[in-house]
Amino acid sequence: MARLSSWDTELYEAQHSFVWKLGLGLLEDLDPQPGQRILDLGCGTGQLTNSIAERGADVLGLDASPDMIGQARQNYPRLRFLLQDATAMQFQSEFDAVFSNAALHWIPDGSTVALNIFRALRHGGRFIAELGGKGNIGQIESSIQTILRRYLGQDLPRTRTWFPSIGEYSSILENSGLQVSSALLFERPTPLAGERGLEEWIQQFASYYFEPLPPARRPAVMTEIVENLRPVLFKNGQWFADYRRLRITAIKR
Repeated sequence: MARLSSWDTELYEAQHSFVWKLGLGLLEDLDPQPGQRILDLGCGTGQLTNSIAERGADVLGLDASPDMIGQARQNYPRLRFLLQDATAMQFQSEFDAVFSNAALHWIPDGSTVALNIFRALRHGGRFIAELGGKGNIGQIESSIQTILRRYLGQDLPRTRTWFPSIGEYSSILENSGLQVSSALLFERPTPLAGERGLEEWIQQFASYYFEPLPPARRPAVMTEIVENLRPVLFKNGQWFADYRRLRITAIKR
């Protein structure tokens, strides 16, 4: 559910396939069954949507990014994908489950999304999600912000991500009418491909921070950020993103 101005879907699929591959474990929690109707909320380029369909469920993929939806439709032309923001969903008791992997941290208005999820579910329906949790990419963001502040000498662009704690997100879901049945916040250092792994991660997921900089200055700033993080995030010849994930299940009673 992208809240960036654009996504490089070629880079996403070539270098950041871990996003959906790590979601396969969450798919086991979902356990889609033939005949169930499931919403894949923030479906990206559609790999997990397709995995849900392969298990026999009737699945709809939804994402706010035209780039992601366009690529998903190319990847899986037989599946249904909808270009829509989660804050604007109008579904009414249509789904047996709402599934979301690595998407909801791009939508700071968690309360509106939770209400829309509640309305979209049938009674007894499940919400199964994983998103960035409190402390996610703390070292990466701290380095970006510290170094850019020195170059810009002004306030930084507002962060476009939202990483809630268990308590914060559980309260939001329960206030919407959902009953939280399980919640787990855990560390998941995530390997990035190649010597340029961290740089490409920043280009894909945090490029908005660089928008106030003149284009000619961006490479030098990027290099400084990467080298600042090398001692803590480059280990045994491998870059890692300091991910912290929140996995949660809730029920509409």
